[in-house]
Amino acid sequence: MNIYRHWPFRLPALAALLLAAAGCSSADDAPTAEVPRPGAAVAELCRNLDEGLPKKVDGLARRDPEPASALTAGWGNPAIILRCGVDRPAKMSDPEADGVEVDGVGWLLEEQPDKSFRFTTTLRKAYVEVTIPAARTGGGMAPLVHLAPAVGKAIPKGIAG
Repeated sequence: MNIYRHWPFRLPALAALLLAAAGCSSADDAPTAEVPRPGAAVAELCRNLDEGLPKKVDGLARRDPEPASALTAGWGNPAIILRCGVDRPAKMSDPEADGVEVDGVGWLLEEQPDKSFRFTTTLRKAYVEVTIPAARTGGGMAPLVHLAPAVGKAIPKGIAG
């Protein structure tokens, strides 16, 4: 009996398995973020913001998430993630919601179940969301101190549409 008799039929299956495994692994372990889908006017504001974002936030180098987009940015690993053009958070309707102001930019503060923090701009023409992972919350609002000047310059005051 020839054990190699079925070998040609196994090769395609083996090749498909190896390709699938290679496709599942990430060479650089880049962070991921869902890309918002705002209207054209907000998307333009977000592109302007992307051009003005700092190269470092809280001492962490910029490392944008996948998929690549001018509407998302990231710094460090685990990453501080910024998404521009997100929907208005439901929590903004809560009169008891927590908020902070950093360098003239107002932010809604939401602690997440995993102990990370999500901040979303208030009273701006576009909603900008910044997520600080639990491993980075010890620095408080330092990331917002680095991001607020760019947000304040690129996203005018007003009500997001």
